[in-house]
Amino acid sequence: MAWFSARTISASTVPVDSDQIWEILTDPSALAELTPLIKSIEASGDHWLWKLNSIEALGLKVEAAFTERMEFSDGRQIVFAHDPPTGTKERAAVEGRYDVDPAGDESTDLKVDLTLSVELPLPRLARHGVEKVIHSAMRVTGKQFAKNLYERLGLDPADATIKELKTP
Repeated sequence: MAWFSARTISASTVPVDSDQIWEILTDPSALAELTPLIKSIEASGDHWLWKLNSIEALGLKVEAAFTERMEFSDGRQIVFAHDPPTGTKERAAVEGRYDVDPAGDESTDLKVDLTLSVELPLPRLARHGVEKVIHSAMRVTGKQFAKNLYERLGLDPADATIKELKTP
């Protein structure tokens, strides 16, 4: 067993006020509906249990769940960190943040920075290929999330654009 991870950073300017974006990002059910890989998100205070749909790649089928400690700041930033319950071993984790910045009266800059890690029954030598697959899946998920978000906001999903920023 080895841990594999990938990081994506993306940004978009969404033509709605930041309160509308904030409302969606802080609603576990709405966030799960908009994110293709997520089956459900269950909130318990500042801890959210994220359950993934099963993922098949490289001859493996992975069904994962992970617990995140969510920190919400002034309608502007959500920071989350893997924080499983004591004594629980989770084989997936996400670290990251959403930055929500007003960009005028009816526009919001949304930046998403995510690092997904997963423990798989593969040798470390497979790291390059596995992490390439994870990164690709995250990019596709991000693009679909943007389209779903636009649709939910009553905007044309074809107008959803994401600028991928370089990952360190």
